[in-house]
Amino acid sequence: MIAIRAARPEDAAAIAAIYAPHVLTGTATFEIEAPDARQMRSRMAASDGLYPWIVATNGEPDDEDGGGVLAFAYAAKFRERPAYRYAVETTVYVTSATQGQGVGRLLYQSLIDTLRTQGFTQAIAAIALPNDYSIRLHESVGFRRAGVYREVGFKHDRWIDVGIWQRELHEPSVPPVEPKPFSEVGVVRG
Repeated sequence: MIAIRAARPEDAAAIAAIYAPHVLTGTATFEIEAPDARQMRSRMAASDGLYPWIVATNGEPDDEDGGGVLAFAYAAKFRERPAYRYAVETTVYVTSATQGQGVGRLLYQSLIDTLRTQGFTQAIAAIALPNDYSIRLHESVGFRRAGVYREVGFKHDRWIDVGIWQRELHEPSVPPVEPKPFSEVGVVRG
């Protein structure tokens, strides 16, 4: 059974292990050195209770050990300027063993539902191209292509384009409503 829950500090090692192959051999991220568990824990803490970090596990959501972490997803500040605070940048990473089995979609849908409940208006995803798997995943949860940055990343001896996908979470209102912290909302599952 796949369970979705908020990421815990003790998940940092598993999250770092899922992320490392993408850093070291892939182009889904433009990081060059894989962060360790301490660095990942620090990134999770930097969300300050506002932005969600969630995981998919092969256990019950409230199990003490939580089962094995199969995937993680999170939202982060879209841009630094205050006027951008209603939009978030999102991402999801799955283990290679679970890719294509629907775990990423289930987790990403929960992230989208959580962000909607929080009151964010837009979700933005950056996808290193080509990446048909990631494009299909994003489009399956409602993202639409918004544009492409040409040859903006150099990794593994080549220039890489980055596609931008966007998903409306709420129709923007005037005046906008401040998003609720993740620490108040928790993980929303469908």
